[in-house]
Amino acid sequence: MTDEESMVRPFMLTGGRTQPVQDGLRIETQLYAVPAALSAPLRFEARRIVELCQLPRSIADLSAALGIPLGVVRVIVADLVADGHVLVGNASGEISTALIERIRDRVRAL
Repeated sequence: MTDEESMVRPFMLTGGRTQPVQDGLRIETQLYAVPAALSAPLRFEARRIVELCQLPRSIADLSAALGIPLGVVRVIVADLVADGHVLVGNASGEISTALIERIRDRVRAL
């Protein structure tokens, strides 16, 4: 079996959806998982997102860490937010330079 044959297509991860159920999730949106989400019956990428979000992470960070497209991460995260497993951090209105640089580095890593 080749790498191409073993790859899961992005639309399979989202049930064919291309838009998140909750709009407004930007790539710099900070997310963190509620502790109870670790024991929730989540599958694959959703479980990994909950594990990674034990510390606040952006959608761009998650995309780079998982190696899947930003749009797919946004759809999965929106589902997790809707189910109460992941919370959206409060936006202060200003993004720090360090955060912008981290996002840039993660996007480049894709």
